[in-house]
Amino acid sequence: MSELARESSAPAPATPEPQQAAEPGMSTTHLLPTATGREAWAAVVAEFRRLPGLSAAAGVLLVAASASGLIAPWVLGRLVDDVIAGAGTDRVLMWAGVIAAAAVVAGVLTAAGAAAAARLGETVLARLRERVLDRALHLPSSTLERAGTGDLVARAGDDVAVVTNAITGIGPLMVGALLTVVLTAGGLFTLDWRLGLAGLVAAPGYVLALRWYLPRSTPYYARERIATGERSQAMAGALHGAATVRAYRAEDAHVARIADRSAAARDLGLTVFGVFTRFGLRINRAEFVGLSTVLIAGFLLVRADAVTVGAATAAALYFHRLFNPIGLILLESDAVMQAGASLARLVGVASLPPVPAAADPVVGDHDAALSVTVRRHHYQDGPTVLEDVTLTLAPGERVALVGASGAGKSTLAGIAAGIIPASDGAARLRGVPLEDLGEIRVRKEIALVSQEVHVFAGPLAEDLRLARPDADDAEIEKALDRVGATGWLRTLPDGLATHVGEGGHRLTAAQAQQLALARLILADPAVAVLDEATAEAGSAGARDLDRAAAAATEGRTTLIVAHRLVQAADADRILVLDHGRVVEQGTHDALLAAGGRYAHLWRSWNGGVS
Repeated sequence: MSELARESSAPAPATPEPQQAAEPGMSTTHLLPTATGREAWAAVVAEFRRLPGLSAAAGVLLVAASASGLIAPWVLGRLVDDVIAGAGTDRVLMWAGVIAAAAVVAGVLTAAGAAAAARLGETVLARLRERVLDRALHLPSSTLERAGTGDLVARAGDDVAVVTNAITGIGPLMVGALLTVVLTAGGLFTLDWRLGLAGLVAAPGYVLALRWYLPRSTPYYARERIATGERSQAMAGALHGAATVRAYRAEDAHVARIADRSAAARDLGLTVFGVFTRFGLRINRAEFVGLSTVLIAGFLLVRADAVTVGAATAAALYFHRLFNPIGLILLESDAVMQAGASLARLVGVASLPPVPAAADPVVGDHDAALSVTVRRHHYQDGPTVLEDVTLTLAPGERVALVGASGAGKSTLAGIAAGIIPASDGAARLRGVPLEDLGEIRVRKEIALVSQEVHVFAGPLAEDLRLARPDADDAEIEKALDRVGATGWLRTLPDGLATHVGEGGHRLTAAQAQQLALARLILADPAVAVLDEATAEAGSAGARDLDRAAAAATEGRTTLIVAHRLVQAADADRILVLDHGRVVEQGTHDALLAAGGRYAHLWRSWNGGVS
């Protein structure tokens, strides 16, 4: 979306329209896509293949670390046999030295393998994060409007954190555990195939435990991630519109909604924990059965002189050595399930097709006509917001939308700007449907300036260059001067190099709006849509900001959602909306003379004086 002055994904009027009361993003109907398990795994493997050297080094080190752990149990078995045979102290000390050396080597290899695996995982995750961020920043406005910001925030925040923890923490441990299980099982069969088979007696218990656990836990984890997104959406919505919430004294309703979403996430977490606890009991049962079988088999084989006491001892130690890695694999499978669910959500965003480049963009051509036809529009399953609305702006024309709160003004502005797709209708620029122009082309040709402006942290000049990266300081100063910002610009300690935004110089609401209008001038779109863009100025600076808006849109096809009727009075034409329909349109003087809805609003605005 163009960073002229619009950082949120949907129009944000000073007072919300009642028809939009349904919380976008609370329904799971329009969530951003989630990849399948196969697609998520394929995406990770593809990233590993891009790092063949690091992947190979991590694999070799992890295998070597797991293999070195087999030395100590085998040596202990040999030591038992030597002691039984009456070997001397030198022999015992030799084996003790081998065990100590093996422990040091295993420790070094384990540390090196974990470091290599963590580096590999961090690199893969960093690239995945870059793709997710790239796709998120280039999401079509309509897609983000339907999904809501909560789902995206949850993916970029919670899901990234879950996957990061898995890759940097449990990931290398899980890989090492899997290798240990495979190599140790091989060691058991090397000692004696019958001891190996005895160890395998525990396998059905582990398999049954997994078969019991996975079908029950996996759906819960997917639902838990969705619940987390809904909770984030509820919190973001309340914080985003905090002023409006306070104005309408709706704090209790929003707190209740957040509590409801939080309770849903909590209940899902408790349910999963209960299932996980019962899963742990099944694992302990399988370990008991397996170790008992190995000990009994070892006893019988030693009594039959089929194996030595040392071999039976090594077999018992090998099987006991499996407790920790198998326990880690099974008991941490919930973390793996969570990471898998989060990874699928990240890959789902990262795999979205890139926004195609704009074909032959015509930026700065102000000879642009904009038309909107809405037969009917509603949000999801909500009531009708707009009905039988036709809006046409001639090239260079300045049209104002007026009406009471809830009349549908901001929704119509969002459709005109290509932010909101009409349920039944279309917006056209120069006769071409906006969806055919593509997101990038629309954002370059139509700029939406709302009352909510984000000031990015960093030098003031860099904030303005978001609109046009190649703008020099002279052009930036000219744009600021045009919107009347020269006065406060001169008071900044470092001029255009002054750091603004979070952690820097704090701009007032009116100054931030002037910054947004200066971005509009630098971007030079064909059409400007001002959605109550001067509403935050307050009465003292209202006229100054109105003049700034007029200067920024001079000669440009402009649609204005009028917060104050004086803004409409200066427009070439005025459309009056009432309950989603156009009830009047014409010039200011003609509508006053008609004595209709606009005249009534004007008299109310002026305190009863016509």
